[in-house]
Amino acid sequence: MRLRPAALLATFVLIAAAWPPSSAHADDTLHIPAIQYRERTLPNGLQVLSVENHASPNVAVQMWYHVGSKDDPKGRSGFAHLFEHLMFKSTRHMHAEEMDRLTEDVGGENNASTGDDITNYFEVVPSNHLQTLLWAEAERLSNLNVDEKNFKSERAVVEEEYRQSVLAQPYGRLFNSIDKYSYRVHPYRRPTIGSIPDLEAASLQDVIAFHNTFYRPDNATLIVAGDFDPKQLDAWVDQYFGWIPKPATPIPQVDVKEPRRSKDARYTVTSATAPLPAVAETWLIPPASDGKDLIPLQVAAALLAQGESSRLYQSLVYRHQVAQQVGADADGREGPGLFTVYAILASGHTTGEAEKLLHEEIVWLATQPIPAAELDKVKTQLLTDKLKRRQTAQGIAFALGQAALTEGSPARVNSDLDALQQVTAEDVHRVMRNFITGAHSVTIDYQPQAAAKQGDAK
Repeated sequence: MRLRPAALLATFVLIAAAWPPSSAHADDTLHIPAIQYRERTLPNGLQVLSVENHASPNVAVQMWYHVGSKDDPKGRSGFAHLFEHLMFKSTRHMHAEEMDRLTEDVGGENNASTGDDITNYFEVVPSNHLQTLLWAEAERLSNLNVDEKNFKSERAVVEEEYRQSVLAQPYGRLFNSIDKYSYRVHPYRRPTIGSIPDLEAASLQDVIAFHNTFYRPDNATLIVAGDFDPKQLDAWVDQYFGWIPKPATPIPQVDVKEPRRSKDARYTVTSATAPLPAVAETWLIPPASDGKDLIPLQVAAALLAQGESSRLYQSLVYRHQVAQQVGADADGREGPGLFTVYAILASGHTTGEAEKLLHEEIVWLATQPIPAAELDKVKTQLLTDKLKRRQTAQGIAFALGQAALTEGSPARVNSDLDALQQVTAEDVHRVMRNFITGAHSVTIDYQPQAAAKQGDAK
């Protein structure tokens, strides 16, 4: 591997977040110390975020690539997911699966995930192995072996993953179909896991072209959190990543605009494995960069379905007993996100019954006073969950990556916690009226195949 010193000294930006919150906030606002992160950008475009924390002798190393399933080529859904698997194969200087040896054999761990907008690779190791992990991440960025053997073996793995998580799971097809029917034109409508026909239609040249297009330093963010020396980290980053050239070609960007819904829509999906019906309903919401709307929508989703004391659980599962499981989610993305509610029915009940109760609770939340104690409880639950996740170096790195890549700014890692505490009942009413009760929905009626056939016969 060629090692070159960076041609130019990369710029440093020390983030001085405005924290704790100003005195204008409520007296009961919890003053949370900010995550003190450093940001620098190498001459080749690689963004580097780091958080020094010596609470334990471990370090988290994460590589976030600004490519997800929305960037899959047309007719090739699942490419970003397929490439997540390929990145664990051999490189010019590493054997296949060697990332496991570099992490698990020293008491650490590694994994990866693919989303709509990003693909990330993450490891935790004892801090004296930081240099090795930085070399390994730079190696598989710059010297990955994309060959026919690796391509076919990992394609088979992804196809089997699809069979297990979508086809074999009773409600796998329901959740896999939500994006497909919720978006009309945006590539978010393609499932992240892909489809077997699209994967089978792919060629090795398709995969090589995808790698050359998106796996480049100016399309990546390196995040390091934990026990390290900042000067030594900078030197290693320059040594291992600084020489990697920035391609001259531009990075393709998704510029498709999802149109506003002009009417409600309904789709029926059948399942050979589901024992009981289910129903899901979705609404379009603003991108994650719009924190003033996304955070109250997340509070609204928690009021509806977080825990057994939530409104949907109390109504559909406990009082009326028409459902065995309910859920709600405000999914923020780089582009238009989704607000989703769903119910998996109890025996002897219909999706019509569940829809009626779902709508009642949604309208009630949008229009009626929200008890202060209920709102405070839910906000405390959400805040506690976020703080618990940040107790480890890995959790801090994930929070920083989510803020930087999905929400558009690493500063959101701190400001979002303050914004969550400031959400009022009026904020929840506003977003519910603007994006849910005052907007059009897509409903997915999920039926066991036997029940669907009986309905057709009638």
